[in-house]
Amino acid sequence: MAILRLTHVGVCVSDLERSLRFYRDGLGFRERSRLEVAGEPAATLLRIAAVELTAVYLERDGTCIELLHYRAPGDLPAESPRPMNRLGLTHLSLRVDALDATLRDLRALGAGLVERSRIDLPAVGTAAVFVTDPDGTMIELVQAPGDPATPPG
Repeated sequence: MAILRLTHVGVCVSDLERSLRFYRDGLGFRERSRLEVAGEPAATLLRIAAVELTAVYLERDGTCIELLHYRAPGDLPAESPRPMNRLGLTHLSLRVDALDATLRDLRALGAGLVERSRIDLPAVGTAAVFVTDPDGTMIELVQAPGDPATPPG
């Protein structure tokens, strides 16, 4: 058995256009493709009866995010902000070159600031904070020196 590759990470959104503005215009993802799905076999795969959804695939830095907008039966509200020790996927993390400017721009696009999450480490030139996308998905923003392709540490 061989796992060939990671294809995408799915994010359920309540307002597709708002989320597209956030992920595309704010976070720099580009739209790769769209898929309209209704009924079977998607209802079986997703375990949602009478499903109707639009999936938009966005890509950045070789990573693909699938925004899922359920026209039927709708979406379930998220707990925001999501506790970091809740089992399962916890967040997306992005390196930024100017944390304060990025925060300002993302807040204008609907990001929520996760209160009391900001850290500043001037001795090593690092700062980080959590925000949420317009639906509460946690996103870590990290400003750090060095290669942005490697995690700070």
